[in-house]
Amino acid sequence: MKKMKFIKVITLLTAILSIIGCTSDFEEINKDPNNLDAITPGSVLNPVLYQLAKRNALQYRAVTAPLMQAIVRTDDFIYSPFLYDLDPNIGASTWNDYYRWLNNIHEMEMVADQLQDNNYKAIALTLKAYAFSILTDTFGDIPMEEALQAENGIWYPKYTEQKDIYPILLEYLETANSLYRLDENMIYVEDILFKNEVSKWQKFTNTLQLRLLLRVSNRSEIESYSRLSRILNDPVTYPIFNSINDQAVLEISGIPPLMSPWDRPQDFNTFRYVTEFFIDNLKKTDDPRLPHFASVARGINNENYGYIGVPVDFINTPLPDSIATPSGVSQQLAVAPMIIPLMSYAELCFIQAELAYKGYISSSAEEHYNEGIQAAIEMWGLEITEDFINQTNIKYDNSLEQIMLQKYYALFFTDYQAWFEHRRTGFPKLQTTNSMLNNQEMPARLYYPLDEIDMNNKNTQEAIDRMGGNEINIKVWWAQ
Repeated sequence: MKKMKFIKVITLLTAILSIIGCTSDFEEINKDPNNLDAITPGSVLNPVLYQLAKRNALQYRAVTAPLMQAIVRTDDFIYSPFLYDLDPNIGASTWNDYYRWLNNIHEMEMVADQLQDNNYKAIALTLKAYAFSILTDTFGDIPMEEALQAENGIWYPKYTEQKDIYPILLEYLETANSLYRLDENMIYVEDILFKNEVSKWQKFTNTLQLRLLLRVSNRSEIESYSRLSRILNDPVTYPIFNSINDQAVLEISGIPPLMSPWDRPQDFNTFRYVTEFFIDNLKKTDDPRLPHFASVARGINNENYGYIGVPVDFINTPLPDSIATPSGVSQQLAVAPMIIPLMSYAELCFIQAELAYKGYISSSAEEHYNEGIQAAIEMWGLEITEDFINQTNIKYDNSLEQIMLQKYYALFFTDYQAWFEHRRTGFPKLQTTNSMLNNQEMPARLYYPLDEIDMNNKNTQEAIDRMGGNEINIKVWWAQ
């Protein structure tokens, strides 16, 4: 990739400056990124965390939310993800940003190695696993083993097959877990995710491994279920999230450099409305998240009609003329103070609920399910009562479909995870309409970016041929 030629010269400096501006909140970076003595692991960490989270939030609104029938945009019918009509370059921002920041994670790892700082090396390995997992689950085969090697003269990296990527990711996380030293402090500037609490970073590492093991659990060669059980049955060796106080959720204060991904909050929800599917499931249970996620529908004379979502097939089945404005996406989601989840405690609870439901762990699926709902709601600063959990439309019914429906809401605003989980399980069951393209079939991946096809053509074409095409219905390895 030609763009990688410039990484060693300008990426680290310009990327960091792009988010710190004139503030001194992040540690000052020396202007020679080729000199490892010029940076520290701490100086790289915060810009990486912020920029990955920012890209995640932007992509959730643009890709995941419409694909998963949470949000639709009603003013643009050219390349509409909610109709399974995807722009050929829809994944370019994720690809470019993630590889840009993976280069900086790589720098962080090398500096940590040089300084023999095990905690920062463990964090770098964790973030590598996190970033590469999102890339491979989005696209399939990706540059990995030869990626991040511009300093070695590899400008056009070959693609690694996903079946070979996942064992590497899991090994990163195993190694990271073994490296943490709880008796050694993180000595650099306070990180913006866990405030330099080493124990929380270790819990994130192991909880992330649970996510990835469940993702590939349909592939028997990984032996995911035995590995999942080993982690969950050995909390001393493998500590994981214990509550929402441990979760990897970035708090955006609105104080530079922690600014909302949207410079103009009004751009966040213009012509974007919450779907009928998303709203109706929350209305059935009087879910406290509903007013936090959506605005009320308004009539032609500004009457308050409560919460009314847009049908996915609003082209052929529009709302009554009396409704001037259906329920829109709440602007407060994009106004600081706000949150951007990387991996929540609620997600862990639903992982455990699924494993208990399938009989792989002995704990109660219902208890994990209930705790997941509570954690998902509390993540947004809201509260629930015991009566809420016990109502008919919420009470656990011993089905995977119910677990995954609540996990779907728990993953709201969390990068591509709801889409990944739908591809893995088929849940929640989403509506289909005659207006949908792609034979009404949920896309199984995103196209490789056009620049990547152009600049790294030989290697990209090899991957395309191996996977069976650069099409959105080509299933990634773990979904086959």
